[in-house]
Amino acid sequence: MNKMLENAKAAKAAVSRLTTAEKNAALLAMAHALEAEQETILAANAQDLEAAKGTVPQVMLDRLLLNEQRIAAMAQGIREVAALPDPVGRVLSERTRADGLLIQKVSVPMGVIAIIYESRPNVTSDAAALALKSGSVCVLRGGKEAFRSANAIVEALRKGLKSQGITENAVNLVQDTSRASATALMTANGYVDLLIPRGGAGLINACVRTATVPCIATGTGICHVYVEKTADLDMALNIVENAKTSRPSVCNAEEVLLVDKEIAPAFLPRLRRRLVEQAKHPVELRLDETAAALIPGTPAGPQDFDTEFLDYILAVKCVEGVEEAVAHIAAHSTGHSEAIVTTDPAAADAFTAGVDSAAVYVNASTRFTDGGEFGLGCEMGISTQKLHARGPMGLEELTTYKYIIRGAGHIR
Repeated sequence: MNKMLENAKAAKAAVSRLTTAEKNAALLAMAHALEAEQETILAANAQDLEAAKGTVPQVMLDRLLLNEQRIAAMAQGIREVAALPDPVGRVLSERTRADGLLIQKVSVPMGVIAIIYESRPNVTSDAAALALKSGSVCVLRGGKEAFRSANAIVEALRKGLKSQGITENAVNLVQDTSRASATALMTANGYVDLLIPRGGAGLINACVRTATVPCIATGTGICHVYVEKTADLDMALNIVENAKTSRPSVCNAEEVLLVDKEIAPAFLPRLRRRLVEQAKHPVELRLDETAAALIPGTPAGPQDFDTEFLDYILAVKCVEGVEEAVAHIAAHSTGHSEAIVTTDPAAADAFTAGVDSAAVYVNASTRFTDGGEFGLGCEMGISTQKLHARGPMGLEELTTYKYIIRGAGHIR
């Protein structure tokens, strides 16, 4: 680990000086190498999947799975990053004082970015691409469930770098997946300029508690959909179904449904038919007392409105209007993504003004909270904090800035 950190630190000056053309050529080479090494990557992933069976929930295996389509999407994500404007060297602001002194605020690379993540192999290529385009070196530390996959991906990416004459140390993978290696990254002062944990609540909380290097909290998503009393019920059913079931193991999936009491008698039976009776993967509905009086389901426990299930489970609560919905979200949300379904512009405005989350939707699924969907190419994670970065973290969020001051012999 120490040698890797030393190599990463030594590489950051060269990487920070790469031109836009050099970075884009390297990214395209990395995407090509990823596709060229597809068979090797899929073989490694098959080993990871076999080892994970019986040790992780079935729904989580979907996060680990790679196939030809997902590798093609990973390569396309890298190419999309290459096509984006270079975030480095932008003049963010400038002013010329009365005495002629020019003060410019200019975007610059972060330096060495460490990413600790769990069992999603695609994060490996996303993080590497974003770090390189933003002029930074990355140190990746994945989970043990996906280590073989991540290692094969990194080997391919490094081949792409090497083909362009760029140091392979621009992309690094920690070989030790023990807790000790994670702690070492969290406390690598002088080596790591920014730490980004990407995973479940346990990982993120451990980083926030332990890290002595700058850290951005990401990921945990207790996402809400509120069906307001004027909602188009067909639209609401489509949005709720998509937000909950299209990919329940990801952080932008819906975990809590809030339904206005006025429409609950009409809406909840239709919801149960759609998500339980007619569903390929039935959803377990955990109901508050009002909802339980209207449809069959599991009584909601005290923790069900504070749990990121990442599974086919949905907590359901009936509320009295927008104000109560906003208050419930304020008490239970992790600040990720929330949605309202309504035809009332006043209700939409009250919801978007009152909800303090990174992404707030009107008549759309929370599943859109994603760097690719937001036009960022891909993402380093979803920041649920407010300092420096919030929401999907793309290239701009991976840069910092410095002031450049130009004078003509000015003295103070």
